[in-house]
Amino acid sequence: MTEPGSDLVLIARAVKTHGLKGEVVAELLTDFPERFEDLEEVVLLSPGGEQKTGNIEDFWFQKDRVVLKIAGYDDVDAARGLIGYEFAVPESDRVQLEEDEFYDWELEGCTVKVGDHSIGQVRSVMKTGGTEILVVNDESGKEMLVPLASEIVLAIDTSAKTILVDPPEGLLDL
Repeated sequence: MTEPGSDLVLIARAVKTHGLKGEVVAELLTDFPERFEDLEEVVLLSPGGEQKTGNIEDFWFQKDRVVLKIAGYDDVDAARGLIGYEFAVPESDRVQLEEDEFYDWELEGCTVKVGDHSIGQVRSVMKTGGTEILVVNDESGKEMLVPLASEIVLAIDTSAKTILVDPPEGLLDL
């Protein structure tokens, strides 16, 4: 999977063709599907890492996915060539979050510290339906789960890639 770089944010991934006119069904990788309403252009990222620009001719939602019609992909064979592609927008076009909200990709890779002591790096953010969980790996690869709760997470500095935590006794030993 292509990770968003410093200048791109992934919003969808083509998983199969749809119909005979070149549409693709794409898995949503954004928490803001409404962004497609004003979106005319996307960056197409091939599984091999090549990038090109694509114009969205049409889109609609189908269950929890989006069906996209990209200009120049006008039949099922052309659309088949897009399977596995990821669709991205420039980071400057990302949906702006509230001051204390962060994208998962902004937290991934951050060093988690207790005081001045590093306990590891955020590998991913686990969605639980409630409080999200930081999945942190220490240098040996041991996994720790740290709730992304204001009582535990004291500060997040995405520009410095650090997260300061004050875990309750025993949390990091679980």
